[in-house]
Amino acid sequence: MSCSLALSNSPALSPPMSLFRNNTPIISPSPEALNLSLTHLKPSSSPSSPCSPFRLRLQKPPSGSLLSSSVSTSASSSDSGSTAGLGPRSASAILKRKRPTRLDIPMATTALHFGVPATPCEVMREVEREGCGYSVYCKRGRREVMEDRFSASVKLQGDCKQAFFGVFDGHGGAKAAEFAALKLEKNILDEVVGRKDETMVEEAVKAGYLKTDAEFLEEDVTGGACCVTALIQNGSLVVSNAGDCRAVLSRDGAAEALTSDHRPSREDERNRIETLGGYVDLCRGVWRIQSCLAVSRGIGDHHLKQWVTAEPETKIVTIKPEYEFLILASDGLWDKISNQEAVDIARPSCVGINKQNPLSACKKLVDLSVSRGSSDDISVMLIQLGQY
Repeated sequence: MSCSLALSNSPALSPPMSLFRNNTPIISPSPEALNLSLTHLKPSSSPSSPCSPFRLRLQKPPSGSLLSSSVSTSASSSDSGSTAGLGPRSASAILKRKRPTRLDIPMATTALHFGVPATPCEVMREVEREGCGYSVYCKRGRREVMEDRFSASVKLQGDCKQAFFGVFDGHGGAKAAEFAALKLEKNILDEVVGRKDETMVEEAVKAGYLKTDAEFLEEDVTGGACCVTALIQNGSLVVSNAGDCRAVLSRDGAAEALTSDHRPSREDERNRIETLGGYVDLCRGVWRIQSCLAVSRGIGDHHLKQWVTAEPETKIVTIKPEYEFLILASDGLWDKISNQEAVDIARPSCVGINKQNPLSACKKLVDLSVSRGSSDDISVMLIQLGQY
């Protein structure tokens, strides 16, 4: 659409006003053009009023078009003394544009993760479970996926006094923790059953850990996992760990750690690594193996297997009446909460005449760790030893 605008000359060189009083406008309408006066400069209907020099010149639309038919209808219905143009209704009808169709964009769901298996533990931010004599609560940290896993089996071989529990903290992905949660229990129980001598339980647990590690390495998958397990049988509590997951016992309200964290900062662990030709150094305030890994034992970690062993440390105790409950937890808890503080927080929900709610105690511990700045995945399991 072409548009031409005629302007009056400069005041110093303007033509006489009589020129503007001439009934013939400066730009005359022609059959081939349609003149629209600017609204704020529309000339008066009085014959003596000068015509405005501000005019819009619009090309005549093609015959048969909607615009052409609207213009002709408006012109025929207008008064003979008015300026040729479009009525307000016709103009609004022509200039109106149909609203485009609304776009419905699907909202993303929590189950949508690109390149990540949509398993419940990975997608869900929180996982909780209660069973016979145990409760567990896991909460994802700032990572995209949950790397912690757990396992719990009660009434082993039909005996309500036998059970197996474990918490597994993955690093470099969740594959190793998931593998350990699926395989470690079976491998340990196979070794325990195969060795009738109860004095060989510690060796059986060690063999189960090493077998699980060897099987995972055959998978040719990166990553690793720290483990803490508790096997209950024949009135004994067999607690083992490889890494910095920890087991803490409440003995009449007093906290007792049954495991020791495997970290490069431990003198015996550092000596073992250096004897094997590795080195330990301080990186941003954290002791690491080969400037890489902050734990010295665990399942997996193929690229550091020369120094990171899966051999666990095991402690066996006889369950006594004063043994109230056992806490198994990943380092996301222990980095912010001490052993005794954890027992003090959990005990009111686990013992006493009031209604017991150990799952609530697990959540309290996790929430407290988060409130103190923990950004790691946190898994807490409470085992009521009075059941065994």
